[in-house]
Amino acid sequence: MILKKIYSDLLANIGFSANEIQQNWLDLEKAYSKKSRHYHNLTHLEEMIESFETYRNKLQNPNEILFSIFYHDFVYSASKKDNELKSAEYALSILPKNINLNKQLVFDAICATQQHQHNSIEDINWLIDFDLKILAKDWDDYKIYFEQIRKEYRIYPDFLYKPGRAKALKHFLENKFIFQTDEFRSLYEEKAKQNIEKEISILM
Repeated sequence: MILKKIYSDLLANIGFSANEIQQNWLDLEKAYSKKSRHYHNLTHLEEMIESFETYRNKLQNPNEILFSIFYHDFVYSASKKDNELKSAEYALSILPKNINLNKQLVFDAICATQQHQHNSIEDINWLIDFDLKILAKDWDDYKIYFEQIRKEYRIYPDFLYKPGRAKALKHFLENKFIFQTDEFRSLYEEKAKQNIEKEISILM
């Protein structure tokens, strides 16, 4: 599996032992493969890493951003509000003390995937855009995405879910921009807005 190889190479590169890499991969795979995860799963990671590989040369700290991608949804529960914080804390907890990685950047990057707001650190803006690229997919793929999100929130009845989802989507439209980098804005901003507006109309 290409994902496992990218993960293993990264951890070897920053100073993990072979045994640590194997155990951490199993833990990661288990977390992202839970039955409750219809969207926030290994496929989501693969799509983000595809974007990462495309724009790697734009990043000042590619190892930190790649590590953040792998762990940004490690903890994920539809009923909780602190998934990103818990994921960031977990990501730091597995890092050996003398690791060759900027821990503060990893922590801040993962936490930034909660609000998706513009960040003073450009690497974090790239991570946010990798996470949100799904919003600009062709409509058929976008529809699959929001149906997967609905399944993750199936504990909530429509009368609670629909206004909550619409509010979250409107939040994107109320911001000056959906995407944080010039590249993603020029490529994906209009398509993402169209998809979001169309989904909101379905929810109403």
